[in-house]
Amino acid sequence: MKPSLNELGKLAKDKHIENKKYFDKLKKKTPKNLDYVMQDLHDAVFQKTNCLDCANCCKTTGPLFTSADVARISKHLRQKPQQFIAQYLRMDEDQDYVLQSLPCSFLDTDNSCFIYEVRPKACREFPHTDRKKFQQITDITLKNIPICPAAFTIVEEMKKNLPL
Repeated sequence: MKPSLNELGKLAKDKHIENKKYFDKLKKKTPKNLDYVMQDLHDAVFQKTNCLDCANCCKTTGPLFTSADVARISKHLRQKPQQFIAQYLRMDEDQDYVLQSLPCSFLDTDNSCFIYEVRPKACREFPHTDRKKFQQITDITLKNIPICPAAFTIVEEMKKNLPL
């Protein structure tokens, strides 16, 4: 059951406390096969998911840009890193580079990305549901559930497949 974007906010809000409790238990008693289960769930959901139908992550949240991201993207855009930073980024309260504004400056009208081949690491890995040691990033996952219908679905399937 992958929710529509219209339903996602309410569903995520309704499930937030349940998900938080589930993740707290997961951290205390992590199944040995967690990473394998998460990889399988991630792969299964993303086989049926076309991110271009949604792009909500690009419209509502901005990634962190590492120094490697800045170097790679600025080179691709034929800019000096400082030009790229001045044009597109700002430093947030944690001293990380983030986008100056949303939606993402590199999002096209068809939801494709102008810099897809060189996009930031955070974009390549979003929604992080296939990361190793998943139990360590449950706080990030809780934040991504209201943004990404695929993340919502993966967590719902996870709770069915790994009852705690």
